[in-house]
Amino acid sequence: MSDLLRSALSARIAQLPSLPQRDEEDEEHESEEAAHIIGSLPGSGMGPPAMSALQVVVPSRGLDFRVYYTSPTFADGTVMICHHGAGYSGLTFACFAKEVTDMTKGECGVLAIDARRHGKTTPTSDHSDEDLSIEVLIEDFTEVIRTIFPEPASAPSLVLVGHSMGGSVVTRSCPSLLEHKYRITGVAVLDIVEGSAIDALPFMNNLLNARPDGFNNIEEAIEWHVSTKAIRNSHSARISIPSIMVSDPTAVLPYQWRTPLRSTAPYWLSWFKGLSSNFLQARAARILVLAGADRLDNELMIGQMQGKFQLVVVPGVGHMLQEDDPKRLAEIMVEFWRRNDRVVVGVKKVGDP
Repeated sequence: MSDLLRSALSARIAQLPSLPQRDEEDEEHESEEAAHIIGSLPGSGMGPPAMSALQVVVPSRGLDFRVYYTSPTFADGTVMICHHGAGYSGLTFACFAKEVTDMTKGECGVLAIDARRHGKTTPTSDHSDEDLSIEVLIEDFTEVIRTIFPEPASAPSLVLVGHSMGGSVVTRSCPSLLEHKYRITGVAVLDIVEGSAIDALPFMNNLLNARPDGFNNIEEAIEWHVSTKAIRNSHSARISIPSIMVSDPTAVLPYQWRTPLRSTAPYWLSWFKGLSSNFLQARAARILVLAGADRLDNELMIGQMQGKFQLVVVPGVGHMLQEDDPKRLAEIMVEFWRRNDRVVVGVKKVGDP
């Protein structure tokens, strides 16, 4: 199987309608946060990703969502909407977003969302964010999109990109978004196969014991992810890891996991069961990107032989392929988008039945 098991174990908002404006205090806080996460950490010379951060309140979900956005520079552009995997945050796509923006010269934007109980998404008053069942995550994802792009007719075309657990969320959200008349160019699932994921579930609790309960500081957390190869790109780790830790000065180890993975165990099966069939039934172009020669389950194997989706294997990366080699993933996704975004009527998209 892919690196999923080893990883889980060892391990300018522009023209967005109806979004709340930040006051000076919020902007100052964002500047301090950005400096803490990016500016104070030595990088690889790539420079910080060109993503803006904003909180988007969705009253129907009782949540204040953190989103990271690089808007397309053209009115008829495309936005890749990204959903992270369990335990991570939208910043896992930060370096990928920079590469996409550079490669497309701004024609394609990237929007990454922090899911409930992840990153900097928080519940509003009198609401709970404990439920991580797949149905709840799907509703969250679709409602965020409908809040940011309230008019489907004038919204950009969308490419839905999901890593691991997020792959299941975006795949199952596609029918609802199409029903609401959004233009979905394609669905991309990153390094998750239903059969392998379900086969791994009985071992997950024991294997999570190899994960530290916490860290003394952020640098230690980054070092652990890099040294264990949970993330193989130190530059990306320095951007993404601070957002998945929370400070608790009263704890023995003052930096704790924002989302303890063991607490999500009741939802694991719901995340992955039915993923293959939902992916193959998505009424959009489909692409599956794997970090290794993972064994496809029977349903995907038959679908691949029938040409129902594009399969790409990226060598030299782990489960966090969007962080390990963001440039290569951007090349794959930009090529997928260009091939499928403006297909002549009557000509099948890649992955269409």
